[in-house]
Amino acid sequence: MTPQRRLILDILHSQNSHLTADDIYEKIKNHIAGVNISTVYRTLDLLEGLGLVVKSEYENGHIYHHAEEGRHHHLVCQECGQIQECTENSLLPLSLELKQKYGFEADLHHHVISGTCAKCHSATKTHHHTD
Repeated sequence: MTPQRRLILDILHSQNSHLTADDIYEKIKNHIAGVNISTVYRTLDLLEGLGLVVKSEYENGHIYHHAEEGRHHHLVCQECGQIQECTENSLLPLSLELKQKYGFEADLHHHVISGTCAKCHSATKTHHHTD
């Protein structure tokens, strides 16, 4: 385990949020000489391959978290960018319906779902209501 791999894992482990590769790069660039964004991507891919990091796709790229955080989905607000977690079981009804109706075994692990968070949704409703 190289110092930069250890540092990336430590950053992912200590953060309460999910991070992009750019977020991670910003946190480590002043700690390790010669590191660049390509190095961060390669390291994240390696750590994902080792099962230490989980990568989830969303419309602006990927977000990463430490594998010890367990399985869950991500709810990303398109208005403010807030990322919330929801349990893996949240998509269980969809998985069951796809299996029963279509005989399709869906892989519903670590999805990123875009939408509007409660705060932004209520702000939008209030704004439209007062117009």
